Amino acid sequence: MKHPMLFSPLHIGPHSLSHRVVMAPLTRMRSEPGDRPGALMAEYYSQRATPGGLIISEATVVSETGNGYLGSPGLYDDAQIPGWKTVTDAVHAKGGRIFLQLFHAGRQSHSDMQPGGAQPVAPSAVDYDGVAYTANGWVPSTPHRALGETEIEALVEDFRRAAERGLLAGFDGVEIHGANGYLIDQFLQDGSNLRTDAYGGSIPRRARFLLDITRAVSSVWGSERVAVRLGPSGSFGDMKDSDPQALFVYVAEQLATLKLAYLHLIEPRVLGNAIDVSKDQNPVAAQLIRKHYDGLIMAAGGFDGQSAEAILQAGDANLVAFGRDFIANPDLPERIRHGLPLNAYDRDTFYGGTAAGFTDYPFYSQSA
Repeated sequence: MKHPMLFSPLHIGPHSLSHRVVMAPLTRMRSEPGDRPGALMAEYYSQRATPGGLIISEATVVSETGNGYLGSPGLYDDAQIPGWKTVTDAVHAKGGRIFLQLFHAGRQSHSDMQPGGAQPVAPSAVDYDGVAYTANGWVPSTPHRALGETEIEALVEDFRRAAERGLLAGFDGVEIHGANGYLIDQFLQDGSNLRTDAYGGSIPRRARFLLDITRAVSSVWGSERVAVRLGPSGSFGDMKDSDPQALFVYVAEQLATLKLAYLHLIEPRVLGNAIDVSKDQNPVAAQLIRKHYDGLIMAAGGFDGQSAEAILQAGDANLVAFGRDFIANPDLPERIRHGLPLNAYDRDTFYGGTAAGFTDYPFYSQSA
């Protein structure tokens, strides 16, 4: 076999996978009014489900204050559960597994998307260059305000309650989004967290928000069905930290004690939906964190079949998440397995829109 490890079985908590080609969480912004998944989203996920394969849902909003992208789905309201149940049923009908990714955009939002037109929230009020997607398209984020401690505690509860809804919606697990410059990442990195209370200053205090959320979600699901996504040294969303290695080593060591389903790492060469050619193109994040994390690691960031097999063979990761190629190739695992050519993706249809660039990419059997 061309990629023997990539197509070998693996257990994630109670779940058995038949291969390690994972569909990465991909913001597509095709939800219906009320941030509810509809039939189009169910078709999209169903197309990409494979027997024994794992899908991670697009980032799903946990709070009314948490959306930064018009069309992103939510689980902050019980009314959003049925739509997601349609999605999970469609994936399970194909024999696949699907984890729910939960997030809060934090300062990467706009007052037009906030209840009552309020300011977006963040750990601290820090000037930065960010954008949000509103009814007026991509626009600069509006000024944000610092959260109070009781508000932070309430947001931890929002994550827990969204996780409960995910259980009712039929997901197989939960991934907590702690990367890409969103709220959790904003708490982690000292370029965005200037607090001097229990949630800021030292690395343990900056990591508290993430760890509190992880324990809260694990209280619903059991830690073996909970995962965390991190972006060590990621700069998307104007993120920066004075000592990223110390920060993310500490976070990985703390997460290791919780015995999670897996730790999902984005390589720093990824900047939004593009690969930053100025960054180290080797998988440096997984290589560093592997020394401090003995559980399953999922790597993401511009991998193809060959480089995915290489990182598995090296032992730095156990699974590999594919993004843009999974958008354009609903049958990506089979294309990689058999060395078949890939459809090209259309970047202009990544975010928002219709079925075009969403559910109309052909399977290899159709194109052949």
